[in-house]
Amino acid sequence: MFKKYRIVKWILTSMAIVFAFIIITGIYIVSLLPAEDPTLINSKASDIAYITENVPAYRGKILAVVTSTDTMGTSEKSTGYELTELARAYYVFKANGFDVDIASPLGGLPPVVLDDDDMGKFDYAFLNDDIPQNKLKNTLSLKDVNTKLYKAVYFVGGKGAMFDFPNNRHIQHLVQDFHNTDRVIGAVCHGPAAFVNVKLKDGQWFVKNKNVSGFTNKEELLLIPKAASIFPFLLQDKLIEQGAEFNEGTMYLEKISIDDNLITGQNPWSVWVLAEAMVQQMGYTPKQRPITAEENAVKALQAYETGGLDSSRTVIEEINHEKKQIVSRALLVDHSFISVLQGDFIKFYNMLQLASYVKGYTINQ
Repeated sequence: MFKKYRIVKWILTSMAIVFAFIIITGIYIVSLLPAEDPTLINSKASDIAYITENVPAYRGKILAVVTSTDTMGTSEKSTGYELTELARAYYVFKANGFDVDIASPLGGLPPVVLDDDDMGKFDYAFLNDDIPQNKLKNTLSLKDVNTKLYKAVYFVGGKGAMFDFPNNRHIQHLVQDFHNTDRVIGAVCHGPAAFVNVKLKDGQWFVKNKNVSGFTNKEELLLIPKAASIFPFLLQDKLIEQGAEFNEGTMYLEKISIDDNLITGQNPWSVWVLAEAMVQQMGYTPKQRPITAEENAVKALQAYETGGLDSSRTVIEEINHEKKQIVSRALLVDHSFISVLQGDFIKFYNMLQLASYVKGYTINQ
């Protein structure tokens, strides 16, 4: 009888310890995050020097293509295009002298995915900018697009693209036409779904033997374990099946592939460099752009993946102390949660250490 009570007491004590640990850890994690900037939501393009100053003379037009699909198959999960993947590329193109038209399979107002945790001043400026917002309310229907008007095409990601980009004959024509006329083709995250089932004049798959990046199986399945049954295919598998040399980077970090005029990015964290690579491929030197805190965090995370904690700290020190730039603590904390999903609790602890290290620099500046 007394043995039974000892077991119950041990269980209750253990549960209390675990509960206390979770509460303390949660409080600690919250303490690592910066205070929200209440002015961010009111950001304006007119207040961002990169967008408004030293803009080169008009260089032509770029077509951005977004999904019209608002639901992931029969799952009833909402979807659309990723705002950050359109907004950031849009302003890179505009700042470098290009006008941008926006098209979608159905035309009209497309569904959008807003991820508040990932949004910065460029993204909010985009929401507050009447010009792109009017274009979004009236996106061109792909069937009405005159491809001859554009120097490049950019396929925006968003999980909806997995449903209405493949097998769309207007998208297939776009890809074929831009390829045949040696114009730049860009796509990011799920955007490369536009290349699925596209064939060239010789009957070969468009992606055959091409270096391509896109949202990876690991990234997809970690967030949506049932992705294989929700989507018509996994993007990485389908691209490889059709002959692509799939260029896979570290999960949720920047990675782009350049294969002549085909430029692709793995995920939303690849948008900045992908858009600038497109400008470069069109024959222009991209305008100098202030590096974001998120991009600096990506550099620190990449250093961690290749060289461990000390290497990452060295990069953070260089960014904070020498370049006087900010590293996003929020993204480091996000990657601590990703580590938990992966079952890597050592990395979870290390990510929090890095966030604390960055916070220390911020306080001491």
